Amino acid sequence: MSEEYPEFQLRLPRGGPVARGRLLREKGAGGSPKFEVLAGSPARAEIAPSFGKHVRTFARLRERLVAEGSIVPSQTWPGYLETAQSIVCDAPSAAASIVLGRSANGWKVWKTADGHPLEDFVERPWSGPNHTWLVRGSNVFGIDLVQRLWLPERLVSLAAGHLRQVEPGVSKDLLRAFVDEDYESTLTYNQRVRLVDELHAYLTKMKPGDTVCTISNGSLYVGEITGDVEQVASEGGRSNLRRPVDWHDDGYPYHELPEELQQKLSVQHDVVDLTTVEGLVAGLGRTDEELEEEARESPGDTSVEIAALARRELELPEPTRELADELLVHDVAWLREVRDLLWDDRQIVFYGPPGTGKTYLALKLAEYLAGGPEQVKLVQFHPSYAYEDFFEGFRPQEDPITREVAFRLTDGPLRELADAAAREGNRHLPHVLIIDEINRANLAKVFGELYFLLEYRNRSVRLTYSGDDFALPPNLFVIGTMNTADRSIALVDAAMRRRFSFVELSPRAEPASGLLRRWLKREGYDFEPADLLDALNARIDDPDFQVGPSYLMKKGVYREGGLERAWRTKILPLLEEHHYGEGLDVEQRYGLRALRRAIGASPHEPPSPE
Repeated sequence: MSEEYPEFQLRLPRGGPVARGRLLREKGAGGSPKFEVLAGSPARAEIAPSFGKHVRTFARLRERLVAEGSIVPSQTWPGYLETAQSIVCDAPSAAASIVLGRSANGWKVWKTADGHPLEDFVERPWSGPNHTWLVRGSNVFGIDLVQRLWLPERLVSLAAGHLRQVEPGVSKDLLRAFVDEDYESTLTYNQRVRLVDELHAYLTKMKPGDTVCTISNGSLYVGEITGDVEQVASEGGRSNLRRPVDWHDDGYPYHELPEELQQKLSVQHDVVDLTTVEGLVAGLGRTDEELEEEARESPGDTSVEIAALARRELELPEPTRELADELLVHDVAWLREVRDLLWDDRQIVFYGPPGTGKTYLALKLAEYLAGGPEQVKLVQFHPSYAYEDFFEGFRPQEDPITREVAFRLTDGPLRELADAAAREGNRHLPHVLIIDEINRANLAKVFGELYFLLEYRNRSVRLTYSGDDFALPPNLFVIGTMNTADRSIALVDAAMRRRFSFVELSPRAEPASGLLRRWLKREGYDFEPADLLDALNARIDDPDFQVGPSYLMKKGVYREGGLERAWRTKILPLLEEHHYGEGLDVEQRYGLRALRRAIGASPHEPPSPE
């Protein structure tokens, strides 16, 4: 029957010779079709470092074949091995691995002479792109099936003790009818809805060649599904639906997994589609060098390309002297400290009196760290701002065709930026959300369940409206700004203070204290406005109400009469409000005439360019 399939080929890395093989109708021990590597096929002489560590089954098979003389040094291709006889393997991936000397997805790397992969030649339900799945088995009715059944017997299972016999490709509508009838007295409506989703994924979407993961004893175990689903009777109904799996021999410590993978693994379902992080799973146990080499050697192996892409590291660029000069920051070390805080905590708040340049600094720094404005979004909080505005909620929208208005679930700025940051190809790019005036809103109301994610970035939560499982991407950073004249930091919610690092921008200290002088020097103006501002702030007892330099960093201030006009219309009204009800003569205490007398300048002497 094998002649029904074409001959398949596998070109060895770096333009090496081509191995040849055939797919057989006979099933292997794991339920996958067997694959025959034809005699005289080349094989790599070396093996990848991770091959013998994490895929020992295939590594031991190759060692045995070499030891018994089935794979020998090649006389045809110096520096290679070759098969002395045809070798029948239990699965295409086993055949590919003994030829390549590393883990490989045989369904993808074995191809016809005209480039069609083996997976194109198998019957339904095995067709279609491969997926990566999480199936939980460490606590099934109180039993750890992973250690007790799955790993020893090389399978994965799903409990379905009350489900009637069903076909693997059953439609979701028919499956829903079966579950509603078979589980009516044992499960609630919501439990039945979830069970239908999980059963449909397991019965219909999973297929040979897919990757499957599970968690047990603090480790993640990874394997490849090698056969179709089987429905059997089982003890206590714990494992009725079974699929054969070729498990890797060792697990990967959970605490060492990439943060984004931990987020997806924290979703509390028995069956979870992990395809969005398949590259992270595919790269487990392999070094960056191995992945880069495999990507070069096997340009057609998309799983390796995805794994290599997923390994691209997220970085926040180091601030430079040029950036410090552009922002008029006194010391590049201060910017580097802010960058380090943002890298460590993912969330910071610039706080201080009005006019200290908090928003300007947040925007410019965010654009620098993110590599441009495309990855930066700004929102401004206010007292009526809510979760529905910030993240997601139902809002009235007009249908563009019928012109009818209906409430539809709509994404807010945080969800939009998070979705953009999580897209394949974007995960190594920083994305920054700036929340201006962060203290003006009811933060507990605006953030809702997202408060938890700000502190536990490796977890996910179920969303209030959409019901989706959501996690904040590791490459999403938050910079808030907070005006202390509106609300002291001491009054900020303790939960918020625990989740953010707070960086002060105050006229009392750099970089704000010398900012105006640096600006005046760059623009070529006299230093008198800086002297006046210092004298003003020296008379303000409450540091939260001192005046920042940005009021005087505008070209209009330095036209004729501009300083007096800015002082009268911008600065004195702030102090009037601060001293409201105290009976203080603000003009006498804080006016330009009084301050000029204090610093020894002529009351009528206007500032002039140097």
